[in-house]
Amino acid sequence: MSGYQGYGHPQGYPGQQPPGGYPGQQPPGGYPGQQPPGGYPGQQPPGGYPGQQPHPGGYGGQPGYQGVPPGMDPNVVSWFRAVDQDNSGQINAHELGQALQNGSWSKFSDESCKMMINLFDHDHTGSINLQEFGQLFNFINQWIEAYRRFDKDNSGTINETELMSALQQMGYNLSPQFVGYLVSKFAPRTRQVTLDNFIVSNIQIQRLTSAFRKHDTQMKGVITINYEDFMTLAFANVV
Repeated sequence: MSGYQGYGHPQGYPGQQPPGGYPGQQPPGGYPGQQPPGGYPGQQPPGGYPGQQPHPGGYGGQPGYQGVPPGMDPNVVSWFRAVDQDNSGQINAHELGQALQNGSWSKFSDESCKMMINLFDHDHTGSINLQEFGQLFNFINQWIEAYRRFDKDNSGTINETELMSALQQMGYNLSPQFVGYLVSKFAPRTRQVTLDNFIVSNIQIQRLTSAFRKHDTQMKGVITINYEDFMTLAFANVV
């Protein structure tokens, strides 16, 4: 079945739910603000929160909270406070974009930040609280681990060959022409896919594959779809 995702990468696919539940455990390596060996940018803020303190009456909507909530990773709390620039107890896409960098030192795109906020904004407020941020924290770490595995030359970006290998190992049977299209869509000039574009493209591929499968009842890799169903499918996958 051409194009369908199979069993996935043996080390796990960040967009899938592994056994035991997802978002899962934080993988080694830390948040994307940490400097890994070999050229991915940023560093974790020393001491946690640079220059600001929680609200006197509490932080993150928890009255009287001045420390780390029970069961919450202190590293997650430290990052949340650093990213929460207005000290509101909520993080929006703009604030997230100010905190995340690619291996090329460029900021994450608005599209990628909005997509990630939407994925974990369970109460549909347009922003995420501390608990939702904890899930996003783990999610991004899992994608960083996958990205680093496929960034064979440790350049901080992924080229067309590396992206083809990544998609194949994740179980997608996609043609070189389609992979070339993906690269030209996200990086028409450099032909180098950054971390944020890698995450966006994989999430979109996963969503579209899942939606396609619902229509492909005979599992032939081919569907017949009417105009309104197509429009519904397209709009459902717009960030």
